This record gives sequence, structure tokens and C-alpha cells, in this order.
Amino acid sequence: MNVGGEIEDPAMTGMYPIRKIWPLLAPVSFVFFLLSWTLAQTAGERLAPIASALQNKEFAKALELLHPALQEFPGNAQLWAMQGAAYVGEGHKKEALASFQSALKISPDYIPALEGAIQIDFEGGTPAAIPLIERMLRLRPADLTSHAMLAVLQYQQGKCAAAVTHFEKAEALLASQLGAQHAYGICLVKLKQFDRAATVFQRAVALDPSDSRERQLLAAIQLMAHKPQDALATLGPSLQSSPDAQTLELASTAYEDVQDTDQAVSTLRQAILLDPQNVNLYWDFAILSAAHQSFQVGIDVINDGIGQQPKAAPLYLARGVLYVQLGQYDKAQSDFEKAYELDPSQSLTSAALGLEAVQANDLNRALATVQEKLTRTPNDAPLLYLQADILSQKGAVPGNPEFQLAMSSAKKAVLLQPTLADARDVLAKLYLQTGQSQEAVEQCRKALEINPKDQAALYRLIQALQRTGDKTEVPELLKRFALLREQAKKDERQRYRYKLVEDEPQP
Repeated sequence: MNVGGEIEDPAMTGMYPIRKIWPLLAPVSFVFFLLSWTLAQTAGERLAPIASALQNKEFAKALELLHPALQEFPGNAQLWAMQGAAYVGEGHKKEALASFQSALKISPDYIPALEGAIQIDFEGGTPAAIPLIERMLRLRPADLTSHAMLAVLQYQQGKCAAAVTHFEKAEALLASQLGAQHAYGICLVKLKQFDRAATVFQRAVALDPSDSRERQLLAAIQLMAHKPQDALATLGPSLQSSPDAQTLELASTAYEDVQDTDQAVSTLRQAILLDPQNVNLYWDFAILSAAHQSFQVGIDVINDGIGQQPKAAPLYLARGVLYVQLGQYDKAQSDFEKAYELDPSQSLTSAALGLEAVQANDLNRALATVQEKLTRTPNDAPLLYLQADILSQKGAVPGNPEFQLAMSSAKKAVLLQPTLADARDVLAKLYLQTGQSQEAVEQCRKALEINPKDQAALYRLIQALQRTGDKTEVPELLKRFALLREQAKKDERQRYRYKLVEDEPQP
């Protein structure tokens, strides 16, 4: 054999090991795998000693022999791949990867070098492995391991639409892998394919029936797929042992969905006893009570929650909603005002709440960011209203320069973009602070014309009308506000179940 000439690619099985992320294959030594084809190819005198050293795991000796060989034949892809194998044996992955990459520059489709580079990049969880695996799949479209590895990496990159395709193709290989089924199911949830996700998570639960967390995730998905009976069957083993509050909350929802209200109430009460600090459980009880006209029962339970957490704004909102249903509008409004007092961030518009700095409760940084952008685009209506919103949230009061800047910014934003409902919300709030109640009413009504579900505009309209002395509309507006709050909480609960699955840490 001429060492410097072309060497025929060996016949390969395409099965290389995957470590660290999860064991897709039975344990096989990566180095031994490379050696199996290397030794078969090394009839020449120059390669035989190198292959022998690799076979005997004498990696230092192999490297010593490879260095002069590569100086003599730098264009030989097999020698570079052998050096990569030797470096892997020595534990020097950086040098090994460089060697495999050198082999691929010479022969881009050289399978042993591709496998070596893929192995190292995959174990490091780096996206650099993706184009290499895609190249491998062009050479071997039916290789299950390559499909499995690509599914994993694309899942980790958040590319679920692409990952699902490869999970499907590698399904036979991954059927017994809990981590793989978990990742596959999460991707399907992100794509809102709940029925398919439930089927995958059922396989995950079957692999480890004792994993209560997987049962909770499966039940949450089954509820999203509108299959409450399936959810109860899934939760059954957990309910019969020592269920935690989350299991009980899911079961309560499922019981209500199958119209077993007594069991839903009993289960939710049990959840509250287990986790009395969980505000969401009290909200669930308020929604359940409202659905069955048991408003006072709901109020009594919310009162218990307020006893546990007297500064929890959502509890006052929940009780206010129930008071509206009873026609006790003064108590309802008092609770709503208390909620806004405890959590002033509720007065921020939705766009302001989307700012990262606001979420981190760093209003100074948020304001600096907005004002820096305004220096470049001073007539940007959304930025102007954000400036007004944040200044108001920071405590600007009538008479000080910050308040004047907030007022002028809100007015300018409305003038520049009359359909910007959030800007009208802020302007109404500022008018209320200056006692211009009629002007606040006008802004709220216009905001509600743009967005009838604008809770901030609706609540400020109630405040403004009361201050004008015109209270005839207030009861109906409070009912409307309560309905919006109740629906928002239901939507939030659905989003919570979605995020329960979506935010699972990567397996």
C-alpha cells in the first residue's frame, strides 16, 4: 500500500457512542471502534506499528510514530484520523478535534474523521456538531444514531420543529431512553401538538412508573389536550400514595372538567392545606367557587389565604372578583385598590412590563435605556409612552419635573399614535393624579374602544367616574372588570401548565 496515496474508506456500521447527555447506544470504546477499521486497513509497514500501538492503547507511542508519518504524508486523511484517535485515548480532546478537522479538510466525507469530530462536539453539547451530523446523514440517510444525535442538539438549540423530525426517525433507537422521550415530548408541547406529546410522555412514564414528576407533566399535557379522564388515570398512583400540592391541583382541575365538583373542591382544599402559601391555589378556588355560584365560600377560603399572606396582591384581586359577583361593589373596589397598592407594578402597561429591567425591578436602568433610545428617535411614540409609564411608576408627582416630563411624553405619544391604547392608559393615570377626572374618563373610553379587554383602562375608568360623582356605570364596569380578571386568571392557569412542561430543565 502506498501510504501517501488514496486509501479506500472502510465499511462502517455507523454506530458510535454517545456519552454524557444520555446513553443512546450500548457502551462501546470510541478508540477501540476506530481501531477496528484502522487495523483492517493497515497492511503497509508504516501504518501497522501505529495501528498496533493504538490497539494496545499505547497512545503516547502511537503519537510518537504519527508525528514523522504526518510530516512525510501531510495529505493523508487516515493518518490525521489515527492521530485524533490517539489524542482521544490520551484525553486531549482539543488536539483530537483539531486532528479530525485536518482529516476532514483533506477528505470532507471521510467517515472515521466525521465520527470522531461529531463525538467530541456532541459530548460538548456544541452546535458545531450539527453540520457534521447533517453531512453524515447525506452519506447515510438511514443512520438512526445520527438522527438521534441531531434531534438532541436541535432540541438544545430550541429548534423543535426540526428536532421532532429526527426524533421520529430515531424512534426505534430512543424508545427505551427516558431522557430522549422527555425531550421529544417537550418539543411536541412547544409545537402545541398535545395529543402526540401525551403519547410520548406515556412512554416516558412507562419507562419509570415511580417518577411522580413525569406523571405530573403527562397529566398537565392531557388536560391541555382536553382529556381529563386520562389525566386522572395518570395521577391515580400518585393520588393513592402521598400526593403533593401540585398533583392535587392538577387532579382538582381534572375532576372539575369531568363535572365531579365535590371531588374537585375536596382535592383543592387538600392542596391548600399542604401548601397554604401557594397563592395560585386560592385563585383556583375562587374560580371554582364563581363557576358554581358559591361566592361566599370562595371569599371565606380567600380570607384564609390573606391570613397566611396579608400582602399578596393577587388574593385581594381574587376576593374583589367574588365581591362583584355578590353585588358588594364597595368591598370589591376596596380590594382592587388594595391590590394595586400592594403591587404598584400592576399599573404599568403591558409593554413596560416586557422590559427586562422592569422585570428585574430596576426602573432606573429601564428609564436610562428608553431615554438613550429617545435621543436617536425623539418622535418614537412607544418609547415616549414607556418613558411616561416608567416615570409614573418611579413615583413622579404633580409639580415636579419628572411628572411634567411624563405628562408631556404621554400627550406626545397619543398625538403621534392615537391608536396606542397603552399611551392613553398612562395619560389617564396622570390625569387622575392631577384631579382632571373628566379628561381621564375620555382617555379611558378611547383606550377601551381600541382594546375592549384593557383592564388598566377599565379600572381607571371606574376610578375616574367615581371622582366625577357619576357612579351609574360603576356596577356594570366592575362586573366587566371582574370577568376580565377571572378570564385572565384562567388563561394564566393554562399558560402555567404549558410552561410547567416547556420550562423543564434539559435532560
